Amino acid sequence: MSAVLKANSKGIRVFATEINPHAARCAKANGVEVIRTDLFRGLKKDGRKPFFDLILFNPPYLPTSEDEKVPGWLNYAFDGGASGRETLDRFFDEVRDYLKPGGKILVLISSITGFEAVKEKMMRSGFEVDIVLRKKVSFEELMVVRGKLS
Repeated sequence: MSAVLKANSKGIRVFATEINPHAARCAKANGVEVIRTDLFRGLKKDGRKPFFDLILFNPPYLPTSEDEKVPGWLNYAFDGGASGRETLDRFFDEVRDYLKPGGKILVLISSITGFEAVKEKMMRSGFEVDIVLRKKVSFEELMVVRGKLS
């Protein structure tokens, strides 16, 4: 996602975090600045947090039981925990601290994840929420949800 954004945008700095070392290596090979970390953990330098105008997030969003987990890094790509929202909830708990005033987020979710629960969490985290894109894919509907700090 970050490599496509970088290739199609001029005059902006594209920066990514990635927990999967293989995906991080791929993004770096495509010219993206990457820190290998879980969400925001590795972003603090000299005790200071960076602030962003826009944060894009493509989380693992599928509800996954213990017996559905797969070994290795691939599991991080889809395993959203029992509800499908465990990583999303952690993201929403932290993201506000990394946005500039008036900052925005764009988050990819699935109809399986439950839009209403995601919307409620985003609103409790201080965001105005709307869906900017929907696409039916196989057994689910994918949505890009925008949150703007209110």
